[in-house]
Amino acid sequence: MDAKVVWDHGLTFTGTADTGFQVPLGADPTVGGDNDGFRPMELMAISLAGCTAMDVISILLKKRQQVTKFEVFVRSDRASEHPRVFTRMNIDYFIAGKDINPAAVERAIELSVEKYCPAQAMLREAVELVHTHHIQDAE
Repeated sequence: MDAKVVWDHGLTFTGTADTGFQVPLGADPTVGGDNDGFRPMELMAISLAGCTAMDVISILLKKRQQVTKFEVFVRSDRASEHPRVFTRMNIDYFIAGKDINPAAVERAIELSVEKYCPAQAMLREAVELVHTHHIQDAE
């Protein structure tokens, strides 16, 4: 996979990869940016959330779980000193549906963590990853 960023002005860039989709990158005005795009570290958190979300929903659907709503939230703590790396990432899965089997949810998350999600595999080498889940019955 290839990725690149192209500078526009100041601290404004456009990122792209093999798929051809584009994503705006920007910085906070306190560091000279125009507040006009994602911060690179935000994209790392979104990548983690997206990677595990795709795994978990795919597994739950294969297990014939009747999911009506599914969200993954990543809350990241960062070091106070530069380079301000992530120190802990909490991954919260919110699943709503009819008769969702808690064991199926736990297994889907476990498979994402241990086998399928490359973002988790890479990040867990550098940061503490904490997983929680919440199931809501949607009648």
